[in-house]
Amino acid sequence: MTTLRYSANLGFLWPDRPLLARIDAAAHAGFKAIELHWPYDTPAAAVRARCERHGLQLLGINTVRGDLGAGENGLGALAGREAEFQAAVDQSIAYCLAAGGTAIHCMAGFVPPEAREAAGRVFVKNLREASDKAAPHGLTLLLEALNPYDAPGYFYATQAEAARIQEEAGRSNIKLMFDVYHVGATEGDVLRRLARHLPVIGHVQIAAVPSRAEPDEGEINYRAVLDHLATLGYDGWVGLEYKPRAGTDAGMGWVKTLGVSL
Repeated sequence: MTTLRYSANLGFLWPDRPLLARIDAAAHAGFKAIELHWPYDTPAAAVRARCERHGLQLLGINTVRGDLGAGENGLGALAGREAEFQAAVDQSIAYCLAAGGTAIHCMAGFVPPEAREAAGRVFVKNLREASDKAAPHGLTLLLEALNPYDAPGYFYATQAEAARIQEEAGRSNIKLMFDVYHVGATEGDVLRRLARHLPVIGHVQIAAVPSRAEPDEGEINYRAVLDHLATLGYDGWVGLEYKPRAGTDAGMGWVKTLGVSL
């Protein structure tokens, strides 16, 4: 049995302040690691310096989503956008190296049903190329299935689909980001899916289902999930990617409720 480690996802936590102040808040709350969404407006050197000041480890970031005005949510599976996706990967690699990050979530994007077969080939090819660029730097690429309620039309929504993409890409530095919130909303059967996919899980995230609030409410018994992860010997980080019910600090009671130690 392992002792789980927890990271603060600063894409959602302490949203009322700029990124560097969110890093301060995460350290003050007791976290030992952070993860980000799209930190590119904040200089990577400043993020590294703030993390080093607090002894925080920076984990993952996301590739950019594309044209936000057009509602895009990633580029990796979009035919004809390969060059843009590789530029996004290059941007993420450079940021990770400068800021001290260790992983990149490669966002696939929205794909209409009639384009899914071609999109699968595009995404795998893109991932192989991205992997070959990231591997020499020790960086992990993460695949995250997004639930169809929050992200209708996203290229993949299940852990089985993510695992097939990972297997087809055939690169050891490509792993699954097992977000229990998305799994609970889409599929359920969380404990068995964790056990089944554990060998290729590179990161775990949690939030309440269906509210995506603190993990001390809703359908998922997170005491059971966390105990199961520890029993399985999961040695990665568990990311807190939830949307606080009110203020982030006011909602930190989940730590005591779940009996965890940051």
